[in-house]
Amino acid sequence: MSIRKLSKVRKNDPHFRRESTKYEMPLPSREYVIQVLADQGRPVSFDFLCDLLDVHKVERDSFARRLAAMEREAQLMRNRKGAYILPERASLIAGRVEGHADGYGFLIPDDGSDDLFLDAKQMTKVLHRDRALVRMTGIDRKGRREAAIVEVIERANTRVVGRVIVEHGITLVAPENKRINQDILVVADRKADKTEKKLKYKAGQVVMVEIIEQPTRHSQPIGRIVEVLGNYADPGMEIEIALRKHDLPFEFSPDAEEELKDLPLKVKKSEWAGRRDLRELPLVTIDGETARDFDDAVFAEKKGRGWRLVVAIADVSHYVKPGMALDREAMERGNSVYFPRRVIPMLPEKLSNGLCSLNPEVERLAMVCDMDINTSGVIKAYEFYPAVFRSAARLTYTQVWGWLSGDLQPESEIHRALQPRLQALQALFEILLKARHKRGAIDFETIETMMVFDDQ
Repeated sequence: MSIRKLSKVRKNDPHFRRESTKYEMPLPSREYVIQVLADQGRPVSFDFLCDLLDVHKVERDSFARRLAAMEREAQLMRNRKGAYILPERASLIAGRVEGHADGYGFLIPDDGSDDLFLDAKQMTKVLHRDRALVRMTGIDRKGRREAAIVEVIERANTRVVGRVIVEHGITLVAPENKRINQDILVVADRKADKTEKKLKYKAGQVVMVEIIEQPTRHSQPIGRIVEVLGNYADPGMEIEIALRKHDLPFEFSPDAEEELKDLPLKVKKSEWAGRRDLRELPLVTIDGETARDFDDAVFAEKKGRGWRLVVAIADVSHYVKPGMALDREAMERGNSVYFPRRVIPMLPEKLSNGLCSLNPEVERLAMVCDMDINTSGVIKAYEFYPAVFRSAARLTYTQVWGWLSGDLQPESEIHRALQPRLQALQALFEILLKARHKRGAIDFETIETMMVFDDQ
């Protein structure tokens, strides 16, 4: 079947052209389905909807999948007889459930209207962050809109971290996330393989439970334990719980690990091609004492009546290309997450602490911004280019400020040789700071929190 053979009914789709650019055989658009259902003003069966939209037999499976996707997103719903109807025609409101530790909850509507109160009885049907359709039932004495859950359209929780409770021979898991206020009944899964059956756990331990049956009006959620994290008081357990509670990705996919194997341990000479050689330029990194990865290096010198400033940042894009598994992993994380004694990196350690960390006295690939700045702090010329360089030293803020203020003396020949460069950086910083103030820029002074741990 070709587009030419499609009937006038199908070509009347207001978004026919858009769908045609996406699909070889465009199905009726979501907007067209909603329009037709609105025109009918009553529940419509699947077969009758296919007739109304002139959907051919060979297209019906694909069309059914499109309708199912619309159901999941609460664009339409089905009544008890399986007929399709628009939620607003049934006076239903779609939104996301927010649970409360005291047992009740709220529906946060997709349309941005006021939240609806869900009492503890309604909350037995859902878990925190589920998506649901509700019907408003009235106003409570506090003036809040109350609602009853009609249908759960999307389940948000498949795995939950919690503590094992054993009562009268029955094993339950109490979720760590107090917004999930239903204990999960643990059952032995007959389908589990031999490895999973070997999992041993006891009351009080922290575990990860996979939900195999979601809660209903008549039953609590049912799950099976898939991971034992250990005892609640174990060192580092709070981090393990937080990772799973907030669904932070802390393991890299097999595909990403495979790509890592192909990366070298150090920069190869063949990778220098097309890059400027700045290895003789004494760029330095300046970070806090506890920093483990060094992203940027700097160099400044007096040049005529102005200054030259060079800023080099690690060229991550040389190793991580768009579409790679490593790129997808980094996009999912968005940033590194810092815990008191542990970092969940955006990129694996081979990159974040290795190839893309500007460690001293080793070749590193970088993207460089090379600037000419006048005595008023105005950038008169600049150039971006890829380069290879060697960081002359890994310095800390405390060290550098100690040397510049005279409170500390350089302790090595390398550090003594760098003093003119650091003085140049300080002089240029003061010029740029003055220019910032002249522009009306705001400086934010913040205190960085640091956790110090003893044996306890």
